[in-house]
Amino acid sequence: MDNGPEAPPFLDEVEEARPRAGGPGNALARRRRLLGAVTAAAVLVSGLGVVAARVIKSPAQAAADTAAPPPSVITAPVEHRVLQEAVILRGSVRASQTVQVSAAVSGGAGAAPVITKMNVNAGDTFRSGRVLMEVSGRPVIALKGSVPVYRDLKPGAEGEDVAQLQSALRERGQDTGGDRSGLFGPGTKAALTAFYRSVGYDPLPAEDGGEEELTGAQEAVTEAERRIEDIQAAARRAPASAGTDGKAGPGAAGPGGGSDTAVELRRAREDLAKTRARLDRIKERTGPMLPASEVVYLNGFPARVDSVAAGVGSRAEGTTLTVSAGVLVVEGYLQKHQRGLVRPGQRVEIFSEWEGTSAAASVRSVATGLARPQPAAAAGEGGPDKTAAAQGYAMVVAPDKPLDASMAGQDVRLTVQTAATDGKVLVVPVTAVSAGADGSTAVTVVRADGQRIRVPVSTGGTGDGYVEVRPAGGAGLSPGDQVITGVAAGADTGADTSGFGTP
Repeated sequence: MDNGPEAPPFLDEVEEARPRAGGPGNALARRRRLLGAVTAAAVLVSGLGVVAARVIKSPAQAAADTAAPPPSVITAPVEHRVLQEAVILRGSVRASQTVQVSAAVSGGAGAAPVITKMNVNAGDTFRSGRVLMEVSGRPVIALKGSVPVYRDLKPGAEGEDVAQLQSALRERGQDTGGDRSGLFGPGTKAALTAFYRSVGYDPLPAEDGGEEELTGAQEAVTEAERRIEDIQAAARRAPASAGTDGKAGPGAAGPGGGSDTAVELRRAREDLAKTRARLDRIKERTGPMLPASEVVYLNGFPARVDSVAAGVGSRAEGTTLTVSAGVLVVEGYLQKHQRGLVRPGQRVEIFSEWEGTSAAASVRSVATGLARPQPAAAAGEGGPDKTAAAQGYAMVVAPDKPLDASMAGQDVRLTVQTAATDGKVLVVPVTAVSAGADGSTAVTVVRADGQRIRVPVSTGGTGDGYVEVRPAGGAGLSPGDQVITGVAAGADTGADTSGFGTP
C-alpha cells in the first residue's frame, strides 16, 4: 500500500537528532525555528517591495513619464498688423495754468500783510467771483482772464487788461455802460463799484483825497450855475423901456444897464465852463480802482486750490495759495535719447494705473532746452509730497477730450507713438531674423511636419520688439507661420545663427 512520498533522508536525521520533549535541546530548537521564520518573512517583504516599486508610481512620476519631451526650438507666429514704435515715460497731470497767489496790502505803507480770512481749503473748487481770502481786511478775488496782472487799474486807464476787467465784470452781471472796450470810463467805474459791493466790500478810491476834491469841484460848478441864474433874474427885473425920442432908456446903458448885464453874463458862463471842465478832469481820475493785489485772473472755471500755505492770523509771506485752472494736461520729461523721436502732433496714450483708464491725446509742445530740476513741492493740506522732477526736456500732452478733474495731480504713464507703418505689414520678433556672412537676412520657418525652411527676407521698421519683414526671391511667408526665435539648451536648428537675430 502506497503511503505517499517518503520523507527526505535528511529529515529523518533531523528527527533523530531532535531532542525529546523536556530535553535540554528543546529551547534551542525553538529559537532556531523563530529565527528562520523572521528571516523568511523579511525576504518575502523585500520581494513584495521590489515588485510594488516596479508597478506602482507616484502622480508626479507618472506625469513626468508621460510628458512630451522639451522642444528643441522656441517659435513665434508671423503676424500681419500695423507696426508701431513708441516712447514710454511717466507724466504728471496738471492744469494748463497754475498761479501762485502772494498776499499784499493794497496801497499799504509799511504794514506787514496779515491774513484775516481764509475762505478756501486745499482741494476745493471754485468759480469766478469767489473771494479766496482776505488780507488785512481787503479781498483777493478770482476772475476770468488770461492777461497777467501787472498794475493797478484806475479810472482813465486804457489797455488790454482794462478790456479783460470789463469782460469779467459783464460775465458777473455788471453792465459797463457805454465805455468802449479797453477804456476805464464811467460805466466801468459803476460796474466795478457794484461788483465790489456784491461780494461784501467797498472799492478803494483811485486817489487819496479824491472824493474831497471831487466834492469841491462839484460845488464850484453849482456856484457858477447859480451865478448865471442870478444875473439872468436881475436882468429880467431891470426896466428896459426906451424914451419918446427913440433913445434908449436909463436901463439900456451905464451902470446896471443892458451892456453891463451882457458882459457879466458872458463872464459867468465862461467861469461855469471852466469849473465844469475841471470837474470832468477830476471825475476821470477819481473813483473806484482795482488794485493788482486784489485780483487773480484764471483761464477757466471751475478752478482748483492746489495748496494753502498759511492760515488766519499769520503774516502772509511768499506764496500763500497755489491755484490752478483750465483744462488738464500732462507734463513729462524726455531724456536726451528720446528728445529726437518726439515732436508736436504725435499721438499719445495716457494711462492711469490708479483708475485703470486710458485716454487719447497728442503732443502739444516739446522744449528745446533742458529743464532745471524742479524743487519738491511742500506737502500741503489735501495733497502728498511730490518729488523733484528729473532733469530732461519738458513735454506737454493735451488730451483729445477733457480729463476728469479727479485726475489732477496723478502720476500717469505716457506712450508716445513715434512711428508707424502705412497699413498692416508682416512682422516677426526681432530675434527671429538672422543674418548670414554675406549680410543677407532670413527667418527660419518650422512647418507642421517639423521641416525647417530658411526664408530670405528684407527688413523694415521696428517697434515694440518686432520688425517688419518682406519675403525676398519669391519665397513665401504668411501670417501664422511659426518662425524660430530661440533655441533650447543643446538644440540645433540647422540654420545659420550668426548676425542679426538669435536663431
